[in-house]
Amino acid sequence: MSALSRFLPPDFDPTRPVVLIAGQGRYPALVTESIRAAGVPLRLVALDEETSPELQASFPENERALIKVGQVGAMLKAIKRFDAGYAYMAGQVSPRKLFSGLHPDLKAITMLATLKRRNAETIFGAIAAEIEKLGVRLLDARAFIDDHLATPGVMGRKKFPIETDYLDHGLHIARECARLDIGQGCVVRKGTVLAVEAYEGTDEMIRRAGTLKTDQALYVKTVKAAQDYRFDVPCFGLKTLESLDAANIRAAALEAGRVILIDKPSVLARADQLGISLLGAD
Repeated sequence: MSALSRFLPPDFDPTRPVVLIAGQGRYPALVTESIRAAGVPLRLVALDEETSPELQASFPENERALIKVGQVGAMLKAIKRFDAGYAYMAGQVSPRKLFSGLHPDLKAITMLATLKRRNAETIFGAIAAEIEKLGVRLLDARAFIDDHLATPGVMGRKKFPIETDYLDHGLHIARECARLDIGQGCVVRKGTVLAVEAYEGTDEMIRRAGTLKTDQALYVKTVKAAQDYRFDVPCFGLKTLESLDAANIRAAALEAGRVILIDKPSVLARADQLGISLLGAD
């Protein structure tokens, strides 16, 4: 285990550049800050219309590359140009772009033709395989941000209001949905399933749940039993907190050690302000 992060490989070489393949949101910026603070060389592959302009501007021109979603060949060329030892995927890509908004180059077309099923897991898994063919190791997407993971027990000041039986029911439903590749979250209330997350994403699922009776409701976020932590790691951030508040859902259970709180101090402070209890569930 590396002293820099428990999620790094034991033989991690901090002198070799890490290439960050960055999607949307605060997550890639958080990773950037943490890797730079660790003193590890960092390069950027930005996705057009996905990666924030501010993040792109924080890299010198010769240490960044801009590609369209689906340009796998261009991404691989950039990684080789940077002489990277490692790659790191962080941030969401608009789900619609994975299916209808791709700009595939020849490498991507060839890769996609080999996939019997096309979903986020198979597409990113195939990309991961292409990256590792270069001799570049794709890192666990929790690396360097250990302090931002959900931890066991109540994580804020507000007491967790959900009874153990109802918590266990919510965890069971969320894990079954993840196992069936439906989604990684659900909203339950006193043993009843109000909504499960699917293609529409977390915030829309919470909005649907909010049209129902939500006193004593619980939002649960979990992972697949065989989760590939190199990509698609579930995250929980300020946007989801605001969605819970709008839906009058006052409790959330996040699988400890597996769900990332995007900028954890800010999330916990805002949860306390809103009166939402956050639990790290084992």
